[in-house]
Amino acid sequence: MSHVNDPEIHKRLRRAEGHLATVVKMVAEGRDGLVIAQQMQAVIKALEKTKQLLIIDHIDHHLGAGDSELPAEMKDKLSVFREITKYL
Repeated sequence: MSHVNDPEIHKRLRRAEGHLATVVKMVAEGRDGLVIAQQMQAVIKALEKTKQLLIIDHIDHHLGAGDSELPAEMKDKLSVFREITKYL
């Protein structure tokens, strides 16, 4: 699958990993709960965006293969399908 070599997906996962490592450290240090919750929100957002990119990649790989060969109507439908992933 194309996500294996997608630098954007890898970058976002590393970012989420860094945020999560910070959360673990903050908990161990006994930091304020509000600050920890804010950092956890950063982890969640990073993972949500990565999930969206992965799903779009999956759509493109399995449904949009040979996109240039698809009829215009199908391209439009795939575009709408990709767009709805932001609500996942």
